[in-house]
Amino acid sequence: MLHPGTLGCGLVDSTTMSTVDKGSTRGAVKQDRPLSGMPHPFDKLHPRMYAAEMVGTALLVFLGLSIVIGLWGRGAPLAALSMPASARRLLNGFLFGSIGAAIAFSRVGRMSGAHINPAVTFAFWLEGKIRWRDASFYVLAQLVGAAFGTLALLIWGSVGASDNWGAALPDRSVPDWLPIAGETLCTFLLVLLIFVFAAHKGTQPFTPLVNPPLFALLTWFEAPLSGASANPARSFGPELIGWLWQGWWVYWIGPCLGAGLAVAVLRLQTFWFIRPLEARLCHFGHHGATEGLRVKMPR
Repeated sequence: MLHPGTLGCGLVDSTTMSTVDKGSTRGAVKQDRPLSGMPHPFDKLHPRMYAAEMVGTALLVFLGLSIVIGLWGRGAPLAALSMPASARRLLNGFLFGSIGAAIAFSRVGRMSGAHINPAVTFAFWLEGKIRWRDASFYVLAQLVGAAFGTLALLIWGSVGASDNWGAALPDRSVPDWLPIAGETLCTFLLVLLIFVFAAHKGTQPFTPLVNPPLFALLTWFEAPLSGASANPARSFGPELIGWLWQGWWVYWIGPCLGAGLAVAVLRLQTFWFIRPLEARLCHFGHHGATEGLRVKMPR
């Protein structure tokens, strides 16, 4: 079977599902493509991908929330800057999004697809691009990674504690539905842009670069309402270490609704056809296969 060339970051032709080595005496070679919704037929698990997703999420939470603490924590280096709160939110979001983009381009991002967000995994599962078994382990890995990443924030000491370890907390002066709506909107835009950029050959290589400007804008206008998390794992870490469970459901209901709405809108095909072929933010030429598996096939 012919293998089409790489289309860049995002999507590739699904015809590379499998290859057969007819000359081999050991049987057929089956490609394992768990991020294209076509894992190995024997339901093989993918622990290296789960581990990469855990590491990526831990890095996002530790580095991203270190930026939050550094900008907002009492006595933090950057907190003393004479900068308006709105400008600080812009900087906060841009730097946080830049870390997410860097992880997507990194080795761990290439291994797992760099979801590093249960809502993104949920969106790809709705699209049928990752099976429920892998999706479940991805979400578990993301939550474990978030916990480890937040534990590392203890090095900030009292400065981190003064900012609740970078926790995203809903505004308690407004009805609960408003922070939920804010998180829904943030995640809707995140998933929508990921899918749109990844669906076009010219923009595929830049899909991860959606994060910095998007999170800069989201944090600027939405953070006062709910913190502009758009990521249940990012919220879970500080909730766990600081035992800050008030309004925790906001950061699951909102992002899941937003991801579901984005997938639903794209399936309407109102303006154009956008259907992702792979559950990854960035593609580097291996067509979604984690490894070639040589298995015995019936003669």
